[in-house]
Amino acid sequence: MRSAATCHYSSLHASPFFTNTCTHFSSSVLLPLRVSSPKPKITLLYIHPLLYAPTFPPRPPQKRIMAISNLLFKPFPTLNEPKLTIQTNRSYSYHSNKLALWCNFRCKNSIRTDNNTTPRSKQPSLFKDQDYKVSWQEELKRAYPFEISDEEYLQELVDKRCVENVRMLIVDSVQHAKAGHGGMALGMAEIAYFLYRHAMRYNSRNPKWFNRDRFVLSAGHGSLLHYVCLHLAGFQSVQIEDLKRLCKLGSRTPGHPENGVTEGIEVTTGPLGQGVANAVGLALAEAHLAARFNKPDIAIVDHRTYCIMGDGCSMEGISNEAASLAAHWKLHKLTLIYDFNHNTIDGSTDLAVSEDISARFEALGWNTIIVDNTQGNIQAFKSALISAHSETEKPTFIRVKTRIGKLSKKEGTSKAHHGTFDEDDVKQMKQKVKWDDREPFHVIPMVYREMQAQTDLGGRLEQEWNSKLYYYQSKYPEEAAEFELLLADGMLPGWESSLPKWSMSDPVDATRGYSGKCLNVLAKVLPGLIGGSADLASSNQAYLHNLGDFKQPDSPWGRNIRYGVREHAMAGISNGLALHGGGLIPFAATFLVFSDYMKNSIRLSALSRAGVIYIMTHDSIGLGEDGPTHQPVEHLAGLRAVPHLLLFRPADGNETAGAYKVAVENRDVPSLIALSRQKVATNVEGTSTDAVEKGGYIISDNSEELPEIILIGTGSELCLCEASANVLRNEGRRVRVVSLVCWRLFDRQPRDYKELVLPSNVSKRVSVEAGSPLGWKEYVGDEGVVIGIDDFGASGPYSEVFKKYGFTEENVTQTAKSLLSK
Repeated sequence: MRSAATCHYSSLHASPFFTNTCTHFSSSVLLPLRVSSPKPKITLLYIHPLLYAPTFPPRPPQKRIMAISNLLFKPFPTLNEPKLTIQTNRSYSYHSNKLALWCNFRCKNSIRTDNNTTPRSKQPSLFKDQDYKVSWQEELKRAYPFEISDEEYLQELVDKRCVENVRMLIVDSVQHAKAGHGGMALGMAEIAYFLYRHAMRYNSRNPKWFNRDRFVLSAGHGSLLHYVCLHLAGFQSVQIEDLKRLCKLGSRTPGHPENGVTEGIEVTTGPLGQGVANAVGLALAEAHLAARFNKPDIAIVDHRTYCIMGDGCSMEGISNEAASLAAHWKLHKLTLIYDFNHNTIDGSTDLAVSEDISARFEALGWNTIIVDNTQGNIQAFKSALISAHSETEKPTFIRVKTRIGKLSKKEGTSKAHHGTFDEDDVKQMKQKVKWDDREPFHVIPMVYREMQAQTDLGGRLEQEWNSKLYYYQSKYPEEAAEFELLLADGMLPGWESSLPKWSMSDPVDATRGYSGKCLNVLAKVLPGLIGGSADLASSNQAYLHNLGDFKQPDSPWGRNIRYGVREHAMAGISNGLALHGGGLIPFAATFLVFSDYMKNSIRLSALSRAGVIYIMTHDSIGLGEDGPTHQPVEHLAGLRAVPHLLLFRPADGNETAGAYKVAVENRDVPSLIALSRQKVATNVEGTSTDAVEKGGYIISDNSEELPEIILIGTGSELCLCEASANVLRNEGRRVRVVSLVCWRLFDRQPRDYKELVLPSNVSKRVSVEAGSPLGWKEYVGDEGVVIGIDDFGASGPYSEVFKKYGFTEENVTQTAKSLLSK
């Protein structure tokens, strides 16, 4: 027997169309407002017409900075929710109460200064245009030769025909490209079409409108479905020519969605399950920003997140990690739609899965809904979304039963997952939907008009949102100034000057300790800094003091995120936070050895241009007693190989501050800061916060022209190089010490600079790093020596472990002398 907590839909009844419009008057504007509250009521906010403005006017910079500075040093108050009463009606009839129900669920909270309860107007029917209506009637008679009784039934058939057009574009694209994944796209056509036509709020003319709903395709192999919907919805990034260039080199329609390639794609997906974690991050960002900026009388952060996942996503562990957190955090504006087509590449899911996925999500704390058939029964999915939007405590999981490869001879089998269709199959598919006499890539002209209605609505909603910002600015100037700053880039002018500076006389610390000090200083001047650790906050020293924990409903404004022991989800969620917009700068912390759990998400950070700051402590065998299971050896080499990722291994406090400076400045690339557990021997003389941006630089040199030997180090081993250099200098040798704190930044420097730091005619070089030697030959050359580790480390006091593997001043000195004697 199914649990009472699980909703089950399989009929045509009780399924209204979605309408989210606002009533316009000649002398005023009624704006929608949704304040998260367990007991909402419908009211309206009256805005004087003089306040209605299409843009958010900027504040004078000086006033803005002063306002934000004042606000940043105030503790966040707990949001006092207004006492509201429930006004919802779930016992609705399909024909009579569509609009009222949708207004109750979709726009629960609007506040008006008077007590008038004028109902909201319905979006004008497109069928009032008789030419448009007649055109559709003629098209529908071609496909469905029976009488159309009324406009509601007409709209249902229009939706059905639009879905068939979506499917035909999918088939044409796969056949033309002779590549692609058509199976999932054909099976989920109804769902994606409905989201873009009737449910989601967006403006294709301004894809980056902040308060838009977010959509994530975690089952990224279905990217073609996403591209078709973007095209029909009016996004300029996907034209018919782009559909014809599916999977082609340099096209805007790659084999899996990439947010940096195709406007309208929120996040890059492909590796299964990643999109689920990204969607949790997007929903977390909305909930956090809403708690910080929404007021009882006006909400300026109020959007939803939708995600489509597949059977493969359900199997990946990251999905379960992220789903567990979403329920724990009560992210009720997150809707996860599970494409339950019962197939993966190898065959039926029975080969590997026997559990009830819906029951699992219910156990995690989700509102679960089952829709037995969406193909030919889109009404049930509408009802499921209505239920999802009425939920105010839990995220919603909707399992929809679909047929992979719908219409084709491969339908319902794993063979439909990818690849082209034979000619007979294409011919039969077109016959089934009365499409057989149409050219490839045909779009019924009225389909564009149909989808344009949602774009037009989004444009009006954006305009209304801008007017709300204007009102918000006038009533809450300090909060508005901070919000405006976040929408720009989240950085106060001169923020970098707040970073601490250390001198040789300051007490030494582990670089993780320096990192913690930098992080807390930055939190005061970067209002978007938010993040947490995978159950290691005290050890990573990655906690923002006095800024609270993100926790629903007590402190959703908190900027510390408690991820628990969920490294992979932490990284995927951080990508969602970074890509949400709104100036959030996420950090994610754990031990460097556990970056293995996060590697795929870190790679996607770089591919997605997500400026996540990864804080990885316990960066070498220097952590000591925990032994080789916790001692990273190969990790630095592997992470340095990730394209675009900036990996820093600072030697002391000043270099740690420099790493944060570069990481914060670079919002379109991720950074990873590898930090020591053990205290460094000293604050190294010659290190520089500003020089870190070069990636490598000279910290000391007693040569008048060229040195005899160059010692190169990173992290806690840099001080060994400097100590050894002093011994050699006392013996009359010319020695240069170079910090190579970030390889990628150094490699990007002009040739002249690199030659200045590492002259090509100085062949005697020694590198010192307590990790894999892989990659170091590029910097020491064929005649140089690499002091590294080709083993997994050992358990014992860190000084003894360092000595065992040769990381001592004596061994570095002896190695250098041997090289000099050749």
